[in-house]
Amino acid sequence: MDTAPLGQFEQLVLTAILTLEENAYGVTIHARIEELAAPRKIKLGAVYATLDRLEDKRLIASWLSEPTKERGGRSRRHYRLEEDGEVALRDSAQTARRIYETIAARFGGLAWKFVPQS
Repeated sequence: MDTAPLGQFEQLVLTAILTLEENAYGVTIHARIEELAAPRKIKLGAVYATLDRLEDKRLIASWLSEPTKERGGRSRRHYRLEEDGEVALRDSAQTARRIYETIAARFGGLAWKFVPQS
């Protein structure tokens, strides 16, 4: 894969898609990202812009579902990770792990106390 490293928000989006599996569409992805990024609030528009960018990079793919009654006969756009997206997310997770371990070692071990931001 010859793409630039993922940004933190791209990591959040890819992680949401990974965990949601067949239920990965805009609203559910947004909700999962807000869980992962709490207490930070995330704008839905930022999610859609990032989904478009990740699709342009060919890290994810999307398709339209069959129209549904609860959506007034409209389709829903679903997303899935592509192989390059899985590789990019794994690489990012490994880097984040090394960063975490380095910081944790500096603060006295892996069980260092989480201090919530005010």
